[in-house]
Amino acid sequence: MNIIKYKGYIGTVEYSPDDKVLYGKIEHINDLVTFEAKTANDLEKNFRAAVDDYIETCRQLGKEPQKTFKGTFNVRIKPKLHRKASMVSLQRNISLNKLVEQALEHELKS
Repeated sequence: MNIIKYKGYIGTVEYSPDDKVLYGKIEHINDLVTFEAKTANDLEKNFRAAVDDYIETCRQLGKEPQKTFKGTFNVRIKPKLHRKASMVSLQRNISLNKLVEQALEHELKS
């Protein structure tokens, strides 16, 4: 899966070999907004138009256009890894949540 960006929004892009069309959706928003095209240039143009239309529609409705992140999510891991992480958090005298946060920060440094 590929992504495209415009005005801080991210669109995912996929290809349908059956329909011979490129298609995608705007990610991290509160609504489902899709776009499609036969060529890459048209897909980018349609993505930009979908973003602009979404922003304008939200403005007209008086609602926040971009999905907010609450800072919580479920993570499923192997029980053995869960136990090891729990032991490390105890040894460091921090919560398991803090250990996961630190691990993500370390992994996602840019």
